[in-house]
Amino acid sequence: MPTKSIHFGSDNYAGAHPAVIDAIVRANSGHVPGYGDDPITAELAARMREIFGPETEIYPVFNGTGANVVSLQAMLPRWGAALITASAHVNTDENAAPERVAGIKLLPQRSSDGRFDPAQIAPALADVMVPHSAEPLAVSFSNSTEFGTVHSLEQVAEITSTAHRHGLFVHCDGSRLANAAVALGTDLATITADVDVISLGATKLGALGAEMIVVRNPEAAPGIDRLRKIDLQLASKQRFLSAQLLALYGGELWRELAGNANAQAARLAAALREVPGVSLYAETEANAVFATLPAGVADAVRERGWRFYDWPAEDAPGTVRLMTAWDTTDAAVDDLVADIAEIVGGGC
Repeated sequence: MPTKSIHFGSDNYAGAHPAVIDAIVRANSGHVPGYGDDPITAELAARMREIFGPETEIYPVFNGTGANVVSLQAMLPRWGAALITASAHVNTDENAAPERVAGIKLLPQRSSDGRFDPAQIAPALADVMVPHSAEPLAVSFSNSTEFGTVHSLEQVAEITSTAHRHGLFVHCDGSRLANAAVALGTDLATITADVDVISLGATKLGALGAEMIVVRNPEAAPGIDRLRKIDLQLASKQRFLSAQLLALYGGELWRELAGNANAQAARLAAALREVPGVSLYAETEANAVFATLPAGVADAVRERGWRFYDWPAEDAPGTVRLMTAWDTTDAAVDDLVADIAEIVGGGC
């Protein structure tokens, strides 16, 4: 089977950005206090306060699932529940870790496009039967979503205002928040205005292995410093996590990298629209392209060495998800489309 240097299975496939590797190398000098009591973490914390506000607290962690688990566990009491969309990553791709590890309940709500509808908050609260039901005390939404859609600034504002009006805290799963912000032409603070706790992604953006919990409202996450340790997400040599995060978010590198991923997704979507027999299952808003291919085409394309995943769309068999990354090139996009077009046209 031919091998490809760039794939479209996930932005997790991409390697670490050179600036991240350089930051790790620079951090690897001498003896430095552990568990976050180091100058790099202090610099990162100061930078995040500049971006998100003076009350901001940060907690670097190892991965996105850890960020979500620690965040939701801190935001909810043992009897608490989080309202989410049924397609949310915390519900479909984390092996029930928020419920198994955090000991809280997730309450999935219907969504046709991955976005959270704040109109579902009030009915969910009305259905609670004390003490027989878990009590919804938080909303968790993704930006961008599992469908590649982006919550607009107006939609985020409606989610936060509705949730807060009903006494609920708000969490944003922002594993691809940079992509959402670039898609809207805004910044990280504006796209999370009035959000209480954020799981800020970095690995998909070019980190070697680091994510960060950003607490904009410390009252929403009591005990999070202790829970990070309990949930196995406190790094003893935290300077190496902080160095990666600072490399991406200390300046505007995050915007450049997310911008390339989004631009390549737009390029890919535009090219696929021109291939006879291929249709787009959804609009491309960030760095995900959902394309419906004729029967057998996806497997034939994979035989040429490409990696990507099928998407379970009952109303459109043959749909695949194609993800672009910070390092996706024009040539990779063009080569993939050329292979798809040749196979659709009868090539082998």
